[in-house]
Amino acid sequence: MPVKQKTVFVCQQCGYESPKWAGQCICGAWNTMIEEKIQEAAEDDKRRRSPQGGQAARPKPSRAAEISPADYVRLDTGIGELNRVLGGGLVKGSLTLVSGEPGIGKSTIILQAAANIASRYGQVLYVSGEESIEQIKMRADRVCCELPDGLFLLSETNMENISAIADELCPVFIVIDSIQTMYTASLDSAQGSVSQVRACGNELMRMGKTNDLPVFIACHVTKSGELAGPKIVEHLVDCVLNFTGERNHELRILRAFKNRFGTTSEIGAFEMAEGGLVEIEDLSKTFLEGMESGMEGSVATAVYEGTRPLLLEVQALASPANIGFARRSAIGVELSRLNMVLAVLDRKAGISLVNHDVYVNIVGGLRPEGTSTDLAVAIAVHSAFKGTPCPGKTIALGEIGLTGELRSIQNADKIAREAAKMGFEKIILPYKNAAKLENTAIKLVGARNVREAISEYLDKSGFL
Repeated sequence: MPVKQKTVFVCQQCGYESPKWAGQCICGAWNTMIEEKIQEAAEDDKRRRSPQGGQAARPKPSRAAEISPADYVRLDTGIGELNRVLGGGLVKGSLTLVSGEPGIGKSTIILQAAANIASRYGQVLYVSGEESIEQIKMRADRVCCELPDGLFLLSETNMENISAIADELCPVFIVIDSIQTMYTASLDSAQGSVSQVRACGNELMRMGKTNDLPVFIACHVTKSGELAGPKIVEHLVDCVLNFTGERNHELRILRAFKNRFGTTSEIGAFEMAEGGLVEIEDLSKTFLEGMESGMEGSVATAVYEGTRPLLLEVQALASPANIGFARRSAIGVELSRLNMVLAVLDRKAGISLVNHDVYVNIVGGLRPEGTSTDLAVAIAVHSAFKGTPCPGKTIALGEIGLTGELRSIQNADKIAREAAKMGFEKIILPYKNAAKLENTAIKLVGARNVREAISEYLDKSGFL
């Protein structure tokens, strides 16, 4: 079908449009009318996302300096850890994808957020293609203290019906659980197929952008933990959140893999309780809860996640290898990073572990990013190999280079303050970081290389 065009004359001074040319515009200016060709968009074109002037209107650019910031006020979800990961709250018109393994808590946190928003801002539409409204109500009674009148439940999988109901209800927030169960009648392919997921994602994006409607989408994951469906969906949405955790532990970590309105380095911590997900405000205390003083191979360290420091416990075990090659196992630490640290210990600290199995674990199931835990891993392995007990009130952090030197890390001052608040008495860190810190409530010990750091940490008893 050919695209229709029409000719208009636009005043370059005031922007007035006229179907006919005139020497003088209505604003009084002369010879400012210029001919322009305009392509008319179809009224039922659902591929457009411009919120200005309806479906067929031609969008007009706006000056960035003239756009009111009030249009991007965030909605408070009522869950502080979720707000932290989102960047301060839920942005109007944003599309957020929430992924995670089955039973990890995706639907629980989405339902809790929906109930909080409904009680604060207005009507919320929760759409499920996997459960009936009675099943959703049973879970809502368990995880929500009080169900607001503005929370509406819908069991539907047809996108056309969902769009029509949303236009009638005019909600302030909508939830789709899950995108793989939705379909559009314009395509003949099965639900969950690449074409259906892409088309439904486009329709949800159009709904959100045209109506300033924030949308939460639950998404399945594959066996490897990646998002199921086409990769184009991750590019369409504004934010991708991922829930991780062990089924036999109550701790759940929420991390943003993509966020157009905030940072991707923030994490949110929750505990799965009988009444739903409960926020963990003091995460460092949780990770260090079972740490005891004088244990072999147990070292406290810290990382900086987003806007807060986190204190962690690194455990290591070195055992003689009985047969074959020595085994290397790491949980929470990259295996390639562990092999590099062991090589540095061999060449720069005189500790050969070629005939020993080495196991390293970061307690709590957290997988921190960055290299600030290198020194703690090295000290924990050394302590486990030599049988030297570790002091419980000392924390170690720093990046180890291939030459054995300790490289400086970021936000060492904030980590030092957090360590002092948690009751630690001494911190081993790179020399350059120690030289910059002043007036700290904790004893600072700067080390230039890994051998010096291990000697300082173990009170010079590790190299006897």
